[in-house]
Amino acid sequence: MNTDNTDLKEMNENEPIKMRKLKDFSDGSKREKAVLSAVSIALGIVIWYLITLVPTINTFLASPKQVINELITQVNANGRYFKDIWASLQRVLVGFSVAFVAAIPVAFLMGWYPKFRALVEPWIQFFRTIPPIALIPLVILAMGLTETEKYTIIFIAAFLVMVVTIYQGIKEVDKTLVKAAYTFGATDKDLFIHIMIPSAFPYILVGARLGIAASLTTLIAAELTGTIFGLGARIMLAQKYMQVSLVLLGIITIGIIGFIFDRILLFAEKKLTKWK
Repeated sequence: MNTDNTDLKEMNENEPIKMRKLKDFSDGSKREKAVLSAVSIALGIVIWYLITLVPTINTFLASPKQVINELITQVNANGRYFKDIWASLQRVLVGFSVAFVAAIPVAFLMGWYPKFRALVEPWIQFFRTIPPIALIPLVILAMGLTETEKYTIIFIAAFLVMVVTIYQGIKEVDKTLVKAAYTFGATDKDLFIHIMIPSAFPYILVGARLGIAASLTTLIAAELTGTIFGLGARIMLAQKYMQVSLVLLGIITIGIIGFIFDRILLFAEKKLTKWK
């Protein structure tokens, strides 16, 4: 019995230890990522084309060829397509920019002053659960069918997302750094500038990405009323006249704009947070 246990122990000791390969969480090489992205897009277009070969589906989902033909028609027509893009871009950028400028100080005040947080946070959480589209009737009554009304709807959606994200970054600041700073005699000003802002900076950029996404998703709702130009208005008008290819063209355009904005902010995040 003891001999068997000894032999088994010697066998286990003689066996080489297998090292587990660590999970790779990196993005991989740029070339590999580009190839996979291209394959993914091509595969998606092929699947889209095959689905639209079904006649019943093609009645509500235009094929890639139909959308391309619609794009050519819109570009060669009267320039309406580009006017719609510019009008929507202007609304998104104005609403998002004002929300971004407002969200940063509010989030820092919430993280810095507990009394301010106790006063403001319940309202932030309350309005965050309400879809911005539900506020449209009240905003229209208060501001009328103007551009300001559209900016306001987009502002609300982007502001609530960003202020919560940035505030979360302030809460996640390393308390060891704070204690060390106080130990070396740092003032509140030093603590704010050299610890709080750098710690929250990555969250500010993430909040900006979420904010621009919220702005674009709210764009359609903001353009439902009181406007002639805009991708949302164009989609609603095309839906009214059963122009399926034009509806899909508007949706794809919004998606492409959102993707470009996200890539720009992601690039800025990588460049500005290399110290992480």
